[in-house]
Amino acid sequence: MASLPPRRWLLRGALALVVGALLLAAAVSAATYEPTNLGPGTIDEPANGSTVVSVQGFHFQGIGNGKKPARLVSAGPRGATEWVHNGSQEGARWFYDVDPLANGNLLVTSTVPGDTVVYELDPETDSRVWEETFDAEDTHDVDLINGDQLLVANMRKTNESGVANDRLFIYDRSEGEIVWEWTFNEHFPESTDGGYSEDWSHVNDVDKIGDGKYLASPRNFDQVIVVDRETDDITTRLGSDGNHSRLFEQHNPDYLEGPNGTPTILVADSENDRVIEYAREGPGEWNRTWELSGGFNWPRDADRLPNGNTLITDTLNHRVVEVTPDGEIVWEYYAPWAPYDAERLSAAGSSERNASVGGSHGPTATEMNASGNYSLSGSAKSGPGDQARFSSWVAAAAAGTPVQEVVQSAAERYAHVTPFFRPVWLSSWAFAALVGALLVVLVWVVGEVVYQRRRIRRRVAGVFS
Repeated sequence: MASLPPRRWLLRGALALVVGALLLAAAVSAATYEPTNLGPGTIDEPANGSTVVSVQGFHFQGIGNGKKPARLVSAGPRGATEWVHNGSQEGARWFYDVDPLANGNLLVTSTVPGDTVVYELDPETDSRVWEETFDAEDTHDVDLINGDQLLVANMRKTNESGVANDRLFIYDRSEGEIVWEWTFNEHFPESTDGGYSEDWSHVNDVDKIGDGKYLASPRNFDQVIVVDRETDDITTRLGSDGNHSRLFEQHNPDYLEGPNGTPTILVADSENDRVIEYAREGPGEWNRTWELSGGFNWPRDADRLPNGNTLITDTLNHRVVEVTPDGEIVWEYYAPWAPYDAERLSAAGSSERNASVGGSHGPTATEMNASGNYSLSGSAKSGPGDQARFSSWVAAAAAGTPVQEVVQSAAERYAHVTPFFRPVWLSSWAFAALVGALLVVLVWVVGEVVYQRRRIRRRVAGVFS
């Protein structure tokens, strides 16, 4: 009877089969995967007017990815793409906040390497009316307030000593200078978020919600605050550093007022993959009145519309959805790559709409008798939000085991990070299979080096002898 090959060759054969199977799975998945393009999903109810979406896009080390462009797009009532403003062609690295102005133009926040460029865009002519450039890296939000002033959320700023100096400031365009600033390190201890870093607060949003009252979102601090311009005090605070059950690296909170003027905050709770609403029942006492989850992948904007529905930017599912109070999608628009902000023009009219609380904003969940926890439903099932993801399968497989919490946390982080590096023509399963094959090959190579170390050492010695 013939003898079996040596064990090392059996192991090599098994590794080769694993690599081949993973590569085949990746190839099959890639061949059958259809990337998401601009266009409508579910349209049960035509939207009340156009919806402008800012699409972040993706650059790495200043090099753009043509498959993931930064752009602004306008979607019509039935989801038809009305126009596209391609920022990547103008050197924009990212697109972030977009605000409708009273004259029908748009205030655009974009970045180029090392700077922030803010400009008024005339969408009819696709031209800039004016622009300002700030020495500020990766700014996510700039609002036009008080006529001709720019309210800026300035993240990733350090002083001469290298200390985090993240701040809010107001730049007066008429005077050509900063007329007010507020720094986070004067109001938060250094220990917040583990200590000072290049991206300490990651303040991603600031809105004027009243005279001298500014709502800000220091994302890395897991909280939303209201700053009083006159006193520089934090007058309102929702959340606390590390309390992820309340907020976990949120984006773009909106301030509403409920019955009897109850302060209410609607926010995209991004790392928890949900949209939530809190009402302040007393000093520091916040009650979660509404929650929508299930099917989101890193939502980064939520606006309550006058009709009571909520417009949500579901970033890594590359779509914007309008949902009813009980979570049913009635309008859906796909906008790759990585939409950041969406604005329904009929619900806006001015970038200072937050200053007249309750004006263009819609009702709170309490006012609609819609308080409760709801699950997202009603998608057209034509985009990544309805496709099974590798990370979801891993999290489900770990459910009920001793490592459930660790594995699910890692799977969630994987779901939020890998899309930035995954080619648009690969599904999450194909990418996972490809990464798995590369890891097996890496382990194989390391094993061969260890096994052949003496032979390698002799050959290297022979070369230099």
